Amino acid sequence: MQSRNVIRTTLFAVFFSSGAAAVAGSLLCDDLAKYYQNKQLLKAAQQYLDRLQSLNTDYDVLLSRLEKDPNLIKRVASATLGIEQKDPNTVYPKLTPQHLAAARKALDEDVNQCQTEPVVPSWLRRLREPRRRIMLFLAGAGLILISFTCFAELGDRG
Repeated sequence: MQSRNVIRTTLFAVFFSSGAAAVAGSLLCDDLAKYYQNKQLLKAAQQYLDRLQSLNTDYDVLLSRLEKDPNLIKRVASATLGIEQKDPNTVYPKLTPQHLAAARKALDEDVNQCQTEPVVPSWLRRLREPRRRIMLFLAGAGLILISFTCFAELGDRG
């Protein structure tokens, strides 16, 4: 008789917890969707912050080098402004617009790659449909009723 009560208790716990999870999922699916969207926004903001910190580090290094080497200003200015150098002992590479476009495209792919991930999981998108949400709620409520109806007589029998 004791093993029968253990089985009934286990079945009650399984049915009730499954029903409670289904009811809670149907009621909280909008909050879950907002959670996943906020999580994605936080991830994107963190990536932008990391990128800004990297740029700040690069600029700090450049500024410290400019303070140490005054000739560096001439080299940076010529590269930045596109001024041709007239130094006879130095060979300067020529960058074409195609090279710059390829580099810009590679940098943009890195940023856009992380934004193409789905924000809300597919199972949650399906759950947000009203018909499925109502069905999940009714199924969960049915499991809770079954668990109380069929397995709640644990204390009544001796």
